[in-house]
Amino acid sequence: CSTSAKKPVLTLFTKKPCPLCDEAKEVLEPYKRRFILQEVDITLPENSAWNDKYKYDIPVFHLNGKFLMKHRVDIKKFEDQLTKLELQ
Repeated sequence: CSTSAKKPVLTLFTKKPCPLCDEAKEVLEPYKRRFILQEVDITLPENSAWNDKYKYDIPVFHLNGKFLMKHRVDIKKFEDQLTKLELQ
């Protein structure tokens, strides 16, 4: 479907186990048709730069490649940014 190309990409920087990440994904569940969720496991060797940057901060979220929030989902901020992207 051609509309999926326009969907914002929400990147979740995570590792296993990450109870806060699981919690964050549950909070985002009602919005999941509006974005593409991309998970980056910071413990993988190819993601070592992210691990250095975020090892004490996960979950960390980037929206379309830009830092959005960390630790917990700020639903108001997320909604605002998502809507802004959808209107572009």
